[in-house]
Amino acid sequence: MKMKALTKMVMAAVCMVSLAACGSEKKVVTVESVEDLKSLTIGVQTGTTGDELASEQVEKDTQMKRYSKGSTAIQALKSGKIDSVVIDAEPAAKFVEKNADLKIIDGIFEVEQYAMCVKKGNTELLEEMNAALQELKADGTLDKIIGNYIGDDAGGYQYQSPEDVDHSKGTLVMATNAEFEPYEYRDGEEIVGIDVDLSRAICDKMGYALEVQDMEFDAIIPAIAAGKADFGAAGMTVSPERQKNADFTDTYANASQVVIIRK
Repeated sequence: MKMKALTKMVMAAVCMVSLAACGSEKKVVTVESVEDLKSLTIGVQTGTTGDELASEQVEKDTQMKRYSKGSTAIQALKSGKIDSVVIDAEPAAKFVEKNADLKIIDGIFEVEQYAMCVKKGNTELLEEMNAALQELKADGTLDKIIGNYIGDDAGGYQYQSPEDVDHSKGTLVMATNAEFEPYEYRDGEEIVGIDVDLSRAICDKMGYALEVQDMEFDAIIPAIAAGKADFGAAGMTVSPERQKNADFTDTYANASQVVIIRK
């Protein structure tokens, strides 16, 4: 009897270990086209273009898992809670660089354009910003700012306001979401990135100081509409839906959505 009881206990333990092992296995996911997203559970940052595009593909909304931060979606992917993450290409590259167990699937979504947004109807500010942006494109400053964060020359140039800069017109408040490296992210207590440097350069051209306010991504356009911020810069794609509630500057960078899955 004792031997039988011991055998049963051993077998039970083996079964429990086997079940635990099975439970820890993560689903093997293959993505070759947007059609492959239809059957997956997809993590996105709430209110982003990735949220919009992925939502168009799924069979039912329960497949969508929305997070306030892209990094939270990545952690859910790594732990097997979701099958994939749809997010902009450059932040995706930063996440995969730090997580060797993840990989990027690109080329399945169309190219997008990033721009800054202002309150609907604020043509005076929009025209000023566009004029400053055109100057920064023409003199090469825009390319240098982007190149400082992306590419082979990363870290080789840091925008600095000119010593004789005039900020006598006051301060412009930039609304952003500092969860989007390399466009905006936290370096210690400071918010840095392409959008921060470019916004500072634009403000310098216009005669304003820059103040950066960090908030949830989907709160940016409402904050501008309510007058709590002057403009938004957050790796924001120009889309017909967003154009209903804000006006956009000329574009300053191309972008695309990619899919991140486990290796």
